[in-house]
Amino acid sequence: MSKNKKTSGGFTSLIATLSIAIALVVGIVVYMYVFGKETNFVDNNPELEAKEGNYFGIIYKGGIIVPLLIAMNLVVVIFSIERFVTLARAKGKGGIDKFVEKIRVLLENNEIHQAIEVCDKQRGSVANVVRAGLEKYEHMQSDSVLDKEQKIETLKKELEEATSLELPMLSKNLGVLSTSASISTLIGLIGTVFGMIKAFGAMKGGAPNTAELAAGISEALINTAFGIIASTLAIIAYNFFSTKIDGMTYSMDEAGFSIVQDFSAKHK
Repeated sequence: MSKNKKTSGGFTSLIATLSIAIALVVGIVVYMYVFGKETNFVDNNPELEAKEGNYFGIIYKGGIIVPLLIAMNLVVVIFSIERFVTLARAKGKGGIDKFVEKIRVLLENNEIHQAIEVCDKQRGSVANVVRAGLEKYEHMQSDSVLDKEQKIETLKKELEEATSLELPMLSKNLGVLSTSASISTLIGLIGTVFGMIKAFGAMKGGAPNTAELAAGISEALINTAFGIIASTLAIIAYNFFSTKIDGMTYSMDEAGFSIVQDFSAKHK
């Protein structure tokens, strides 16, 4: 019995953790040395207001939460790219629908070896599942011990095992994107609260300090904006990749069903 192939790809747990840590470091560096650059502020003093129209300086005034939100945006981008590349490899070299249809035609013509060769050329998750099913199909044809029902159950089990090897890789690291969608909004909300506290603090003692009031409101809005951007990107990416994975899973099930049905129809 041959060992099922498994599509490799995606960040390991260690690389994923390092990626998040690197994103945080980059966020801090960008906040301090790009947004916090002296030339972005009046009199080249970061303690003063940002120059008019200088958005880097305005973002810097968003406060200590901004580096975290920059990191969250970077995490979403990094893991979106990682999932895109991994799922592209898992898809294989050609269109999945055409591949499944070609396998179905070859099965109808009882060209099992040719179908396996097509799987080797296609590669990817769907091809690996189909190949495992075809190899078991071929083995069951020459088996004289099991009856038809047992052969069909064995074939189904082989397809299920091959599918179970592929699914974890397909959905790997999607949890980072789904978590980012929630966490980004909450982190942005914390920054918003800090900004509003600062804004209300500027109104104590009667006449409000307009400069401090504007700074507090600006901080609140900047953090809200960064949090919403990261959350929106994460939600879009998560739904996009989930749809891709569902499509591949459906193709695996469709191809597996075709293999089982063909075997059932041709063997008594």
